[in-house]
Amino acid sequence: QVQLVESGGGLVQPGGTLRLSCAASRTIFLVYRMGWYRQAPGKQRELVASIDKGGSTNYADSVKGRFTISRDNAKNTVYLQMNSLKLEDTAAYYCNADGGSLLGSYWGQGTQVTVSS
Repeated sequence: QVQLVESGGGLVQPGGTLRLSCAASRTIFLVYRMGWYRQAPGKQRELVASIDKGGSTNYADSVKGRFTISRDNAKNTVYLQMNSLKLEDTAAYYCNADGGSLLGSYWGQGTQVTVSS
């Protein structure tokens, strides 16, 4: 079992910044692919950014150049630095640990990000 706890969401103006954190209950980053997803009301959950066990990152086109995913292995924490936030970034953001069919997939409870003037 893996527990994931997100934090860092909140209300921010367009153009602002936020940093989301996802703390894992144990050391998993060398085994699991970590991802940040988001879901806006009435829309499907979508992948925002991911980082695999080798450290390679992947981003949705809509956030490239604005968001950065990173991890601190010593703290068992994954971060999502969000800059130049837009209204359309408003959503609930979820952390995911994907260990494939063998280890399973785990989700955090989500943290709300609201971009509003």
